[in-house]
Amino acid sequence: MKLALILNVIDPRIGGVMIMGDRGTGKSTTIRAVADLLPEIKVVEGDPFNSSPEDFELMSESVKSSVMRGEQVPIAYKKVPMIDLPLGATEDRVCGTIDIEKALTEGVKAFEPGLLAKANRGILYVDEVNLLDDHLVDILLDSAASGWNTVEREGISIKHPARFVLVGSGNPEEGELRPQLLDRFGMHAEIRTVRDPELRVQVVEQRSNFDQDPQACLKENEEKQQALKDKIVAAQKLVPTVSIDYDLRVKISQVCGELDVDGLRGDIVTNRAAKAYAAYNERTSVTIDDIEAVITLCLRHRLRKDPLESMDSGDKVQRVFEEIFR
Repeated sequence: MKLALILNVIDPRIGGVMIMGDRGTGKSTTIRAVADLLPEIKVVEGDPFNSSPEDFELMSESVKSSVMRGEQVPIAYKKVPMIDLPLGATEDRVCGTIDIEKALTEGVKAFEPGLLAKANRGILYVDEVNLLDDHLVDILLDSAASGWNTVEREGISIKHPARFVLVGSGNPEEGELRPQLLDRFGMHAEIRTVRDPELRVQVVEQRSNFDQDPQACLKENEEKQQALKDKIVAAQKLVPTVSIDYDLRVKISQVCGELDVDGLRGDIVTNRAAKAYAAYNERTSVTIDDIEAVITLCLRHRLRKDPLESMDSGDKVQRVFEEIFR
């Protein structure tokens, strides 16, 4: 789970991560903690879309127009946004809608940004994503895949950047996601309850220590956290230079073909994740070990469900990988 989150932070193009697991296994806690690992981002001050002052792909239309005219835009630094999407959210709240207050007081049509605008260049987290309305999940996945949100409301037509890491979590006992929606998540992690008594005691002790004195606990782990943050920042800079041999790419596609994976998303995501993992380990070329570390996370949720199959999907991916790569 932690590896999948870190790789998505290094390269958001991986396409997000879906985390399914038992109740009380720390899914939500871990996801929300990821925001503390991220460096501050440079934004245009006062812009509701967290526009970048340099990258045209991450600018709203108004900021882009200002930059094109050669105007100086005010710059600020802010923490990477971590936006929670509640289950009861409406489509208007997610996408944005007409600003009623301005319409009534000033008589003008103005756009009120939604959660997708706030999540631009950040993380959008959906707890219990398997209980979210299907049409909202479609909107989220479309925006995450294209990097843009288009809104057509009451005579307003607006398009703004919505590039974020989509993270969903859920309990499989409460229902599964539709296969075509599951396929749109880049990676899929399964969390099971720890059975080892010593490890359980260690987790309980750490939780108790944090509850008693949060500041002391944070200070104790500050050095490790900073080292991890520095490693992620270095990997983000290194990932564009990472290469993967043609032979390895062919074998990745061979694994996908052998597993009867529909479409090409599995091939693309595995390539991206392997590069991100190599960058995370300070290398500029992908090895077989890099692919082995990520391929199960990238493909396990893309396999066709067979009710008579007794083997776990993750074990099946690992078996085919061993046959082709070893």
